[in-house]
Amino acid sequence: MEFSSKLLEKAVNEMAQLPGIGRRTALRLVLHLLKQPSEQTQFLSQALTSMRDEIKFCTNCHNISDVEVCEICNNPNRNHKIICVVEDVRDVMAIENTNQFKGIYHVLGGKISPIDGIGPSQLNIASLVEKVKSGGTEELIFALSSTMEGDTTNFYIFRQIKDFDVRTSTIARGIAVGDELEYADEVTLGRSILNRIPFENTLKNI
Repeated sequence: MEFSSKLLEKAVNEMAQLPGIGRRTALRLVLHLLKQPSEQTQFLSQALTSMRDEIKFCTNCHNISDVEVCEICNNPNRNHKIICVVEDVRDVMAIENTNQFKGIYHVLGGKISPIDGIGPSQLNIASLVEKVKSGGTEELIFALSSTMEGDTTNFYIFRQIKDFDVRTSTIARGIAVGDELEYADEVTLGRSILNRIPFENTLKNI
């Protein structure tokens, strides 16, 4: 792809680094921005800079937030005794969109994947175990994707907290094996949360 402007080429190259954005799509987006009033590009740039510099991660659940403790954890109407364990913030958004879950979350920040060099110490597992140890948690809902890495992570956490008085469950397999939560439709995901099953029932499949 030939460019008549090095500035245009640089902008396209940066845009093309975003997930799912190829160079042709990047070029189309950059040319669109070039046609807009300069204020619109400035607003976009300021919004991205502010997000990157000022966004926080909740000190309780590791969800993204504008303040130290996110709105979900700060909500007195949520059931703080039920914790839904998810891989990342996109899963929180997906489950929240179902309006079927009224507990709180714990964002791991990934899944255990030895092939990718990701072990338990790289994830927010220790803080979850500490929550359970401190008491007050009645149920952990494992809501990781139905992949080998997801099942391995679920089992590792289960082993860490199995001696404590906490119920463990997993979302029902309305979510197809290998699927990611963020791509599930809201009805299916909502039913999977409501019809969750004891985690022990899944151990024979691990």
